[in-house]
Formats: sequence, C-alpha cells, structure tokens
Amino acid sequence: MPRVWVVYVAALALLALAGCQTGARVVVPDLPSDSIFVGRPARPAPKVKLTKAPPPRASGSVPRSWIPGVYERPWRWIVIHHSASDAGSAEIFDRWHRARGWDELGYHFVITNGHGGRDGQVEVGSRWRKQKWGAHCGGTPHNDYNNYGIGVCLVGDFSEKLPSQAQLRSLKKLVTFLARRYAIDPLHVIGHRDAPNAATACPGDALHRYIRTDLRPSLRQMASR
Repeated sequence: MPRVWVVYVAALALLALAGCQTGARVVVPDLPSDSIFVGRPARPAPKVKLTKAPPPRASGSVPRSWIPGVYERPWRWIVIHHSASDAGSAEIFDRWHRARGWDELGYHFVITNGHGGRDGQVEVGSRWRKQKWGAHCGGTPHNDYNNYGIGVCLVGDFSEKLPSQAQLRSLKKLVTFLARRYAIDPLHVIGHRDAPNAATACPGDALHRYIRTDLRPSLRQMASR
C-alpha cells in the first residue's frame, strides 16, 4: 500500500475517535463519519428472562416494525444519541460499527435527517428485531445501559441546534410508544451523557436541553392522564 494512502487512512482513524465522545464535528469528504462509534465493543449481555410480548397498547398508530416478535427484553432506559455527523443511516452506521469491531449496528433505532434517509424516518435496527442487548452505551456499571437500554440515534450534530422538526416529531412518537409499552419512567429517558461513567458530550447541548425541558415533561403529562 502506498505510504500516502497509509497516512490518509491513519488520519481518518484519528478523526473518527472524536464525534460522540467529544461533541466535535467530524467531516470526511465522501465517507460516512465514524463519530457514532464510542469506546470498546460492548461485551455480550448475560442471558435474561424474556417476556411474552403484550398486545400493543393504545398509543396511536405505530408502524408494525416497532412492535417486536413473541419475546421482549425487560427494558429499563431509553438512551438518546446524536451521530455528530451531517449525514448517515442505519445501513451506514452498521458498516462502520462492524468495521470497528461491533457485531452489528449498536443502536436499536436511527432517525435520519434527509441526508442518508428521509427526514424524520425511523429506521429499525436488527438488534431491535432480535430484542438484543445494545452496543451504544458502554462503561456503565454492569453494562446495564447496554443490556437494558434502548439506543436511539438521531442523525446530525446537535451541539448548538435542534434536530429538524420531522426528527423531533418522530423521536417523541417513538419514545412515547416505548415508554408506555415498557413502563419506562420519564426520568429514565436520558441523553448518552447522563449515563453513569459516560465521558461524552452526546447527544449535544441543544438536544440534551430538549430531552430535559420538553420530551420528559410531555411524557409525564401523558402518564398522568
């Protein structure tokens, strides 16, 4: 391999370590950002007792793909991330996660922004269809926020600006459905930075404020009704 190419690849690798860990923008022409990759691959979760899927609760019309098959994990948290990249999709992030050692896409859901997928589109990852532990929030005690945390990633860098209105609508609809179905307390709907031992600025200051000041209160209001 030519020396110039080796140097170029090394530079890309260094840039890829920023993103979700530091909140920095990672822009690599013609290549998807690796900013969605955080830390070391999460170790496989211990076996847990899966429960028979309850019938869908009244939560408005949701896509059939959001409702898992026969058995479901005992989910306790919803962990929201940003990709810290301008573009992306579940397919792109899956390739990058595999290239860096993950077994597959680390998130359960990806909400695209019009650059890699339709604005506001909720992409269902293979982990969700399998009801498999996540690989998006490593380093937490006993790996609990991977084992029992639903990972949702919004494409974009939300350090200073909010996601698009279409993304926010989809996020609220998805999180409302998940919180109701698994009886997840609004306080357990968190940004990545809120997880124990998380050393990251993810999901960005703007999106983090939205979670605390808009998303959680709306969930509490609906729960009270």
